[in-house]
Amino acid sequence: MIKCNTMPEVRNEIDRIDRELVKLLAERQGYIEQAGAIKGERSAVRDDARIEDVVRKVLTEADRAGLSRAIAEPIWRLLIEKSIEHEFSVFDGKKKSAANG
Repeated sequence: MIKCNTMPEVRNEIDRIDRELVKLLAERQGYIEQAGAIKGERSAVRDDARIEDVVRKVLTEADRAGLSRAIAEPIWRLLIEKSIEHEFSVFDGKKKSAANG
């Protein structure tokens, strides 16, 4: 992290980080889509044990990186829920494609 002296500098750095986060989230989404294509049963899309495992790992990494758990946990829980919604769409789309194909 660089030391900023003005608000425009702070905002430029936040914008830079946001661009990188978008790239990483798009990459993560690609893996979510692969999971939706791979899973054989719709009931496998939501895995509560996996959700808690991911959150636990994120909180450990947040502690190491100095990210507040009060920020990390709700963000990741929302990210996971939205990812599950997207994975359901991919899974359901796969079934529709197979029925029409």
